Amino acid sequence: MPNNNQPSYEVPVSTVKIASFNLLNYLEPPMAYYDFQNIYTTEQWHKKQAWITRFVTKNQPDIIGFQEVFSSDSLQALLKNAGYPYYAVVDTPTVIDDFIYRSPVVAIASKYPIVDIAPVVADQRAAALLGLTDFNFSRQPLRATIDIPHIGLTDCYVTHFKSKRSLFDDPLPDTIVPTDTALSRFVGQRLGSWGSAMLRGTEANLLLLAILKQREASTRPMLLMGDFNDELSSSCLEQLIAGNVFGMSDSDIERLIGYYRLYDSWNLFIHNTEQPDLPRPPTHYFGAKTSVLDYILLSQEFNAQYLGSLFEVSDYHTENKHLINSSFDEDGYSTDHSIPCVTLSLRS
Repeated sequence: MPNNNQPSYEVPVSTVKIASFNLLNYLEPPMAYYDFQNIYTTEQWHKKQAWITRFVTKNQPDIIGFQEVFSSDSLQALLKNAGYPYYAVVDTPTVIDDFIYRSPVVAIASKYPIVDIAPVVADQRAAALLGLTDFNFSRQPLRATIDIPHIGLTDCYVTHFKSKRSLFDDPLPDTIVPTDTALSRFVGQRLGSWGSAMLRGTEANLLLLAILKQREASTRPMLLMGDFNDELSSSCLEQLIAGNVFGMSDSDIERLIGYYRLYDSWNLFIHNTEQPDLPRPPTHYFGAKTSVLDYILLSQEFNAQYLGSLFEVSDYHTENKHLINSSFDEDGYSTDHSIPCVTLSLRS
């Protein structure tokens, strides 16, 4: 639940900074994540806490969406000491055998008042149209309504979509292919990967539906941040920023659909700064392969191309020193993701 101890803040700020932060197994010892051997020592935990504190002190984001949160109370205490009086979660991780934790949750922290918090619930009627029954997000997204200076109440969403890990770990049953064969492993991985992609795409589109229904009801600005576990250009996620409507003219799309669209903050940044060829920094590294998995999407109130916008994206920074030029003493227990930070500046 949101922290209702609301200190006053000075309204005449001209910038607001947003960050999306995958914490990587944020779990206070002596609890274990996923397996009984995965327990931070006291020293390791203190290093992880110190790294997070250094990040927020250096970058000073005003609103942070977190993923991979196990120890919510510890995170809230750390952030309160770092100048974030408002914090909220809507879910709890799964605990097995009393001390092994699974299914981490998302959270949000803010320097500005969180006036409402709610879990995002999938529309079961829409899920049924997709042939799904009793659909649930693999990780519960949240919506926090935050009172941001100048722009007022804004609906801020945090999500962590289904990973690319196979949808099932067990071998395929004999009725499909013979088990314990190369064919079984090959086909199993293909089906499992496709199942994960379908789930990730379904989560993205049902979350988008919930966001747009809230937009229609509240008329508030909106932003979405999180670990999407895939490229935004992928077939299962591209609908999040799509603006086309089959059979509708370009003029009608511009007039009627822009209000509901979400825009990739990176694209807004390179357009505003006239740097179309600027390479986008990755947020995840796997061997020699890099990818962008972490995103911050914004509604048209933050899009300078919209004449009625109040803010524009003036800076886009990806905190990645801990991955590309790391020091084990400082970065050894940080995170395996870069952290995108977007600066929104008030338009004159």
